[in-house]
Amino acid sequence: MSVPDSLLPGCEPACHGCRHRGLDAAASLAQKSAYLARVLAPWAARLAPLAAPQAAARLGYRDRVTLNARWSEPAGWRLGLMRRDELIAIHDCPVHSARVRALVHRLVEHLPPHRDLPLAFLHVNGAQATLIVKAREVDACGLERLLEVLPGTGIEGLWLHLHPAAGRRLFARSGWRLLWGRPRSRDPEGLEHGPTAFAQLLPDLHRAALAAAAAHLRPASGSAVLDLYCGHGASLRVWTATGAATLGVELGGEAVALAVTNAPGAAVLRGTCVDRLPQVRGWWGAQVGEHVAYVNPPRSGLEPAVSGAIAGELRPARIAYLSCSAGTLARDLALLEAAGYRVSAIRPYDFFPLTHHVEALALLSLRQ
Repeated sequence: MSVPDSLLPGCEPACHGCRHRGLDAAASLAQKSAYLARVLAPWAARLAPLAAPQAAARLGYRDRVTLNARWSEPAGWRLGLMRRDELIAIHDCPVHSARVRALVHRLVEHLPPHRDLPLAFLHVNGAQATLIVKAREVDACGLERLLEVLPGTGIEGLWLHLHPAAGRRLFARSGWRLLWGRPRSRDPEGLEHGPTAFAQLLPDLHRAALAAAAAHLRPASGSAVLDLYCGHGASLRVWTATGAATLGVELGGEAVALAVTNAPGAAVLRGTCVDRLPQVRGWWGAQVGEHVAYVNPPRSGLEPAVSGAIAGELRPARIAYLSCSAGTLARDLALLEAAGYRVSAIRPYDFFPLTHHVEALALLSLRQ
C-alpha cells in the first residue's frame, strides 16, 4: 500500500482542500466507486470501472487554482485557503503544479505590501496568472521587482484585475491589465487559453473521455453535433475534425473567443444555453443527416428548459453527457430515459485525484 498523501512533504495539516489526501490511491478510488454505485444505482450494470491517472499524475497536476491572499505584519503575504476567518497558507502544496508553487513563492517574496497593493486573490489558469485586487486603481510601478523574477516560473502572462467587489464573483468585465508576458498560452493539447476560461486538468484522462464520447456519437461529414457548455473548444475541435457540422454554446466571453480560435470550423454562440435555445432550434432544423449532442454542464446539471428541449424537441439520435455531479446526472438521466432514451454505458473518470470529486460520462441512445 502506498504512503497516505497526508504524509507527503508540503502538505499543511490544517488545510481542508483535499478530502482524500489521507487515503492512498486504492482507498480513494474505492470510495469514489462506491459513491457512484450508490447514486447511480439504477444504471449499476452499465457503470464501468473508474478510470484513474497514472500514479505520478496524482500529484503536481493542479494547474488551475484560486488562492486567497492575506497580509500581516511581520509575516507579509500569505496565500492559501480560508477556514472561517483564518487563512491556511499552502505555498508548497504538492497537488499544485510546479509553476503554481514557483509563482506563489515569487509573489510572497516580491509583492509590495497591502497598503500599496490590496491583493484579494491569485488565480492561475495554466500558464496565465491573475492578481485580483480590491481597488479601482493601483500604482503598477510597485510591481516592477516582481516582474523581473517571473521568467523561469513557467508563467507566460501575468494580469492585474482591478475588481473592488471581488468576492464570490472573482471577475468583472472591466479592470483588466496585462502586466507582463503575452495574453494567451497553449496547453499540452495545443489549445489556446487565457486567464479565465475553464480547462480540464488531466489531459490524458480528458482525451480518453472525449474519445469515448466520439466513439459513441460517431460524428462524420454529413452529420450535425450540438455541443452545449462547450468551454474553450476542446470538444468542438474533436467534432469539427471529422467534418461534422458543429454548433457550440458557451456563456463566458473569453471561452467563446478561444473556442472560435481552437475550433475554427465550428459555429459558437455566446450566452446561456437557455437563452440560446431559439438559435439552437433554428440551426438544428437547418442541418441534414444524423443529429447528435454532447453536453458538459456545470455541477447544477441541465437546466429544466434545456433538458426539456433535448428530450421533447431536438431528440438527438445519441447523447454523450459529461457530468461533474453524479446527483444531477442521475436526475437528468431519469428524465431522458422517461423521454425514450436508453443509457448504454456510464464511464467515470478521476479528474481530481486526492479530492472527493469524480466525473462521469453517460452515453445515451434514442430508442427506435
